[in-house]
Amino acid sequence: MKNYLILMLFLAGLKNVQSQETSKIDTKQLLSELADGACKCIDSIPTLDRVRDSIAADIHSCISVKVGAYQMGEKFSNLDLSKAVTDSSGNKKINIDMNFDTNSKEFKTAYYKLERYLMANCNSLKAKIATNDKVNKNSISQNEKALENYYLAIDESKKENYKGAIEYYKKAVKIDPNFAFAYDNMGICYRKLEKYDEAIEAYEKSLKIDPNGLMPLQNIAVVYSYKKEYAKAVKTYEKLAEIEPNNPEVFYGIGQMYALHLNESEKGLDNMCKAYNLYIQLKSPYRTDAEKIIQMIYGQMKKNGKEADFDKILEANNISTK
Repeated sequence: MKNYLILMLFLAGLKNVQSQETSKIDTKQLLSELADGACKCIDSIPTLDRVRDSIAADIHSCISVKVGAYQMGEKFSNLDLSKAVTDSSGNKKINIDMNFDTNSKEFKTAYYKLERYLMANCNSLKAKIATNDKVNKNSISQNEKALENYYLAIDESKKENYKGAIEYYKKAVKIDPNFAFAYDNMGICYRKLEKYDEAIEAYEKSLKIDPNGLMPLQNIAVVYSYKKEYAKAVKTYEKLAEIEPNNPEVFYGIGQMYALHLNESEKGLDNMCKAYNLYIQLKSPYRTDAEKIIQMIYGQMKKNGKEADFDKILEANNISTK
């Protein structure tokens, strides 16, 4: 349902009333300010022991509350004061049609602008949606000394001292060999240092403790892609799919491998479309990344004269380009 806003412009006594410049709003600055507020909201979202779609819903809420203000800002920026009507009191007014329905095209367009800006400028956003801290039996140690080393390692990681962090993680797992999160984070540190074999070894130790660990499986796939072992990356994503068949990261990862590295655009596109649809369902900002890959695949397929195949795959996944 549409909402209608009547903007009363009290312009009596102002100079240059007919000038459009008097009503201009800097929409770029407005976008930046609203996104900054949304980013602070996102930064405050707790992630430990929460499922992915719950975190995504909180992120969606942080963005949604800013959309109406951005819609209004854009409308006000484009006001044509020459269309203002003078009422019986001598005041000028303009009727503005505003649609705040969350399912409307107008709302979604403004929402996606904010979301894209945040994906490019809010570090907290990517950190939160990439978090996979679902706690299982052996995820967190109950040993105080192991936990002490674990948190010291996290502090070193924040300072980008990954070598120092690894030493603390090693101490943690020596005290408690079943400390899965310590192995997970150790793997991340090795990956940051481009020690990919050591990273995989750490992730595999985590998987021995918790065979259904989502974080180590996903990161093993990422490491294989860094090593340019793309077929192995696909197989790892497929193992992840056995645990979480509706995880969009599975389809996104497989889509990337096929389209960008294994020269199989059709398979890549089909998987990326599935990721895109799941991101939409989860209200995940990673939708924007899937969009970019789909655009890249379109360029590849157009170059190879396969535009019709591109359209068929999108249609099969209920995605419209109109």
